[in-house]
Amino acid sequence: MQTIAERLNSARQDVRLATANANRPPNSVKLLAVSKTKPVSDIMAAYEDGQRTFGENYIQEGVDKIQHLSEFNDIEWHMIGPVQSNKTKIVAEHFDWVQSVDREKIARRLNEQRPESLPPLNVCIQVNIDDEASKSGAKPEEIDELVKFISQQDKLCLRGLMAIPKANPDNHEQAKSLSALKELFDRYHTNLTNFDTLSVGMSSDMQSAIAHGSTMVRIGTAIFGSRN
Repeated sequence: MQTIAERLNSARQDVRLATANANRPPNSVKLLAVSKTKPVSDIMAAYEDGQRTFGENYIQEGVDKIQHLSEFNDIEWHMIGPVQSNKTKIVAEHFDWVQSVDREKIARRLNEQRPESLPPLNVCIQVNIDDEASKSGAKPEEIDELVKFISQQDKLCLRGLMAIPKANPDNHEQAKSLSALKELFDRYHTNLTNFDTLSVGMSSDMQSAIAHGSTMVRIGTAIFGSRN
């Protein structure tokens, strides 16, 4: 049975290979280790192998881990799951990034509740690129207004877009969704200083996502094993 360090190194190699195959510069794609439902000991095993960015889907679980590992202040914590308005305060107080901002109300509350003692909260707008009823995310036509609003908030730093494209066995259809997402990203990337992150791609669609411009892939099972 492989260790977490071995699986992590394998995932890194997969990212490097996909990046090279896409003719993109080395290190242009960041690996976010998705540690939801996994114990602190698993996170520490990845940390000891050099991993510093971790993604959590569940707010209270994530906050418990952040507090438990508070001495390791070089860990960058990303909230990648849905954020309800009654949970924005605890997210604003503990996380470094929120990738799942999908409406103005959530952005406003995160901005208002971000402590003065902390740097601006890095945020990505979650896009529902395939208009799936079962998924969170703003529609592509709503992004302009959200970009404008978030850019005006002094305790938020708008970093880019996040999406979970539809699982599609048709490579052509999947490529269409990823191309549309990249086109949307490029529209703002050229004009906004810190808009540098396109968070898309998981274990199943990582290669295609990197070929279509992803700068951050979110990998969980391939590193930590099946969800608990």
